[in-house]
Amino acid sequence: MGSEAVVNNGKRRFLIGATSVVGGIGVVAAATPFVMSLFPSERAKAAGAPVEVDISKIEPGMKINVGWRGKPIWLLNRTEAMLKTLPEMDSVVVDPNSEEPHQPAYCKNEGRSIKPNMWIAIGICTHLGCSPTFRPEVAPADLGPEWKGGFFCPCHQSKFDLAGRVFKGVPAPTNLWIPPHRYATDTRVVIGEDPKSA
Repeated sequence: MGSEAVVNNGKRRFLIGATSVVGGIGVVAAATPFVMSLFPSERAKAAGAPVEVDISKIEPGMKINVGWRGKPIWLLNRTEAMLKTLPEMDSVVVDPNSEEPHQPAYCKNEGRSIKPNMWIAIGICTHLGCSPTFRPEVAPADLGPEWKGGFFCPCHQSKFDLAGRVFKGVPAPTNLWIPPHRYATDTRVVIGEDPKSA
């Protein structure tokens, strides 16, 4: 009689353990869709969810591309030499002081950026929507003597300086657009959100 009680307790413990494991798996399975709904889907990201980018690996003079709202976003780590060319371009660009509201108010400055070296822009020409090429070299013969490096649209020869300001006498009517963005940390930027204090 006593040995039957021991066996029953063993069975009882086994059944309670097995039921707990199966119940735990069921809870996790039921909760997973709810938890996943808290993260933006690929469709939501394409529709405009913010994109966070690690900029710690972007070397001086280097540009990377990311996507946001189906558009190419350029992140360029400008060197000191690049930044020194910006005031020299004022006489050859259409809107040297960025009076046209093609950038957030917190980027209405000489570099059209929050941090002087890190420039972020939508990489679409304001003429017909082509994507200009990055031409960082100074004064290549095919781009004219005033060229100090920047972006060149080979489709219709529009030119932009290293702050995305459009040159005079080219088809593109305005400067490149600067998207809303903020720095989450010194090495991470969130594209698609304004700074909290803006």
